[in-house]
Amino acid sequence: MAPKEKPADTASTHVAEALAEAIHEHRIAPGTKLNEDEVGEVYGVSRTVVRAALQQLAHMRLVELKRNRGAFVAKPTVKEAREVFEARAMLEPTMTRYAAERMTIEDIAILQAHIDAEHAALRAGETGRALQLSGQFHIEVARIANQVTIAEFISQLVARSSLIIALYWQRRAALCESHAHHALIKALAAKDGPLAEELMKNHLLDLLTSLDLREQTSAPQSLSEALKQ
Repeated sequence: MAPKEKPADTASTHVAEALAEAIHEHRIAPGTKLNEDEVGEVYGVSRTVVRAALQQLAHMRLVELKRNRGAFVAKPTVKEAREVFEARAMLEPTMTRYAAERMTIEDIAILQAHIDAEHAALRAGETGRALQLSGQFHIEVARIANQVTIAEFISQLVARSSLIIALYWQRRAALCESHAHHALIKALAAKDGPLAEELMKNHLLDLLTSLDLREQTSAPQSLSEALKQ
């Protein structure tokens, strides 16, 4: 029996990662029901595998499991939206200062690659993909700071932010503006911790003010079509 468990675990992880990517890229809107049969058909896996994948996403708080109703893409409230960005404002500026102290040439290259890929996605009209890359930029900064526990929290908060932006953004500025990340890279490359900290604090404030924090209703869409993109 043991040899069969690993492929199932691998399959559920693969499905979880694919669904997470679709959620982060805003191909699946917050509040969308994730029908087990439909997801299984798209990825060619059993309901057992899909169920395990949904459990993983629920642990990441990207999915909500509702008794007798099924799984739904998480839909953050206005209150939670504010709390998420307040938490990021408390954690990320300090992490950015730590990152500046540890920054290497290789790290700068990684961050620059994220910005380049984000711009390429925007030029291609792939807004959701650009947002995912923008979020990954923030996660990389936390990783460079070498504060593993806090970096894990930031990763979860960035994931929640993606859902929040999908619901509440009111203008294109909700994308991390290019000049903000460019300025951050300059400060990080110069190992200017205080400046990097201040830039991140202002950047997160700008991001929050670009959101329309009123209750929104997501437009319905076909799950299978979204996942097959």
